[in-house]
Amino acid sequence: MELKDFYYDLPQELIAQDPLADRSSSKLLKLNRITGEYEHRIFKDVKEYLREGDCLVINDTKVIPARLFGVKEDTGARIEVLLLKRTGEKSWETLVKPGKKARPGTVLDFGDGLLKGTVLDVVDEGNRIIEFSYEGIWEELLDRLGQMPLPPYITHELKDKNRYQTVYAKHEGSAAAPTAGLHFTNELLEEIKAMGVDIASVTLHVGLGTFRPVKVENILEHHMHSEYYIVDEEACKKINRAKANGGRVISVGTTSLRTLESAASEDGTIVPSSGYTEIFIYPGYKFKLIDGLITNFHLPESTLLMLVSAFAGRENIMAAYEEAIDKKYRFFSFGDAMLLI
Repeated sequence: MELKDFYYDLPQELIAQDPLADRSSSKLLKLNRITGEYEHRIFKDVKEYLREGDCLVINDTKVIPARLFGVKEDTGARIEVLLLKRTGEKSWETLVKPGKKARPGTVLDFGDGLLKGTVLDVVDEGNRIIEFSYEGIWEELLDRLGQMPLPPYITHELKDKNRYQTVYAKHEGSAAAPTAGLHFTNELLEEIKAMGVDIASVTLHVGLGTFRPVKVENILEHHMHSEYYIVDEEACKKINRAKANGGRVISVGTTSLRTLESAASEDGTIVPSSGYTEIFIYPGYKFKLIDGLITNFHLPESTLLMLVSAFAGRENIMAAYEEAIDKKYRFFSFGDAMLLI
């Protein structure tokens, strides 16, 4: 299967630059993943496709203000650091720009000395391991000095950084938001619970590996970066109960889906687990657990577009994307949503 099989042409004006005032008022394209038939709705209508006994699975990770701007201590040259994942008590794997100015031993200064970092090593993809030194509480310092790590295709300033968090964000650790969940309000979630739908929380800390462009023509040669996940006992009980009673497990987002498919047994059950996953899902993958997926519209030739194509069929997905473009849907992180079921 080749990279070009997942290309589509997207007009620049359809890339959503700002979140809508009402999270649940975005458009929703409901796609029958078997027949390819679709319906055009509003996101809050998603509850009409859920039923008592189903289990909705959300990713409760929280985005940290992971983008730091500082200077090299010796020269004063400006430098940007993006925190990717923690590697020790005070050390992180990071993406540094410009990387050539961040050789091992380089000391970086953020916030006029409030935070300092020493480059320890250069690892995969040119990422840097940086050990930080500071006084006080790390989370408070990061909140003060850091900025939300919005994707590069969003050029507008985000006035309220909580809009790049889900309303149920809980466990800090992501460098990017699980964007399908951005459409839910607390009120909508309560309405769904009142219908008899269970809501199970899993955690996957989203790194940038998911969003890295695929650079090989043969997609089987692409290597996914690892991301840390946790599935606890309570989530397992809800998911297994739904499956045992004939309910459906519907994943909110590709991150929840990758978590569940990483943790699931071949028989479709799931047990508490945690660890790193490098799962790469593309057409031909046999799903063990998932019955439905709520997701946003993804970049051309991305691993996420390959994942949704594996779930609903490449032809169905590419036709639905054409329809969404024709109907002026908004794409990517702050854009509109799909329900594949």
